[in-house]
Amino acid sequence: MDRRSLIQQAGVAGILAAGVAPAVHAQATVRWRLASSFPKSLDTIFGAADVFSQQVKAMSGGKFEVSVHAAGELMPAFGVVDGVQQGSIEACHTAPYYFFGKDECFALGCAIPFGLNSRQMSAWMYEGNGRKLMNEFYAKYNMVSFAGGNTGSQMGGWYRKEIKTVKDIKGLKMRIGGFAGKVLERLGGVPQNLPGGDIYPALEKGTIDAAEWVGPYDDQKLGFNKVAPYYYYPGWWEGGPELDFFINQKAYDALSPENKAIVEAASASAHVSMQAKYDARNPAALKQLVGAGTKLRPFPADVMTAAFKESMALYEELSAKNESWKKIYADYDKFRADQNLWFRFTEATFDKFMQAQKL
Repeated sequence: MDRRSLIQQAGVAGILAAGVAPAVHAQATVRWRLASSFPKSLDTIFGAADVFSQQVKAMSGGKFEVSVHAAGELMPAFGVVDGVQQGSIEACHTAPYYFFGKDECFALGCAIPFGLNSRQMSAWMYEGNGRKLMNEFYAKYNMVSFAGGNTGSQMGGWYRKEIKTVKDIKGLKMRIGGFAGKVLERLGGVPQNLPGGDIYPALEKGTIDAAEWVGPYDDQKLGFNKVAPYYYYPGWWEGGPELDFFINQKAYDALSPENKAIVEAASASAHVSMQAKYDARNPAALKQLVGAGTKLRPFPADVMTAAFKESMALYEELSAKNESWKKIYADYDKFRADQNLWFRFTEATFDKFMQAQKL
C-alpha cells in the first residue's frame, strides 16, 4: 500500500498508530483580536498579552494570530469584558476584579483583601478547584478564562499625607483597584476606580488623595513619587492578583484541539513571564525611588487589623446574599487556610530568616 492510499484509508488516528506522520497537517487560519485593559507604556502588565500573542503565533507556525490592542484602541479599559461577552472581540487581557460591579465573584478570580498570595493563587487555579469554579461562573458571560499573569504581592500605594492611624482613612479619596474599595468604604474612605493611565493627573490635581497601582517598577514609570511623597506597604488587598485572558466561548469552541492546546500553553507562558519580570525589576526601582526621596512606610497596625476585620465581615455578608460567591468563596477559604498552615512552616520561616541576614 502506498503512502497516499494509507492516508486515505486509515485516517489520522490510524496514521499515528502506524507511526507514519502525514507530510502536512492542514490547519485553518485563525485571526483574533485581543483588547487589553492596560496602556502599552506598562510593559510588564501589558506585555503579558504580547507574550501570549507571540507564543500563539510561534506554536501554530503563523496559522493562528492574535492582534493585541491597548486600552482605548478598540474599547475603553473597563469595556473589555462586554466586548468579549458580546463577541465583538475574541479575547481580552484584564484584571477580573475590575468587573466586581457586575458580580462580586469576579474579584475571586483576581484578588480579594487578605486573600491568597501569587503562588497560592496559581495552586488554587491550576491544582485546586479555582479554574473550574471560576469558569462555571464566567460561563454566564459567554467567556472562558485562562491565567494571564500575576504581579506578586503589591505595595500599599502613594499618599499625599501620612497615615498614622486608621482614623486617617476617613474621607480619604483613593484610587484603589476594584473590589478592595468595598473594604476602604467600610473604613470611611472614598474609593475611586480609575484606569492606570488616568491616575497620575488625578493625583497631581488633588482630585484624589492617594493611589495604588502595582509596585515600584510600574509606579516609577507612572511618576507617582513626583506628586505623593509617602509610599506604604503592604498592599493587603492584593497579596497575589491574577490577571486573566477572557475568551469568547463561541470563538474558543470553534478552535481545533491543537489550537485550544496552544491557547492554554501560551497563557501559561505569559502567566510565568509577568511575575518573573516584576520580581526582577521591582528591587532596583524601589532603591531608586527611596534614593530620590520617597518616604517608605508600613501601614500602622490598627489599619491592618481594622481592614482584616472588615474584610472578613464583608465576605460573610456576601455569602449570605450571593449564592455564587458562597459556593466559590467556601472553596477558596478552605484552600487559603491550608496554604497558610503550610507556608507558616516553610516559606514564611525561611523568608523571615533570610531577610534578617546581611548578604
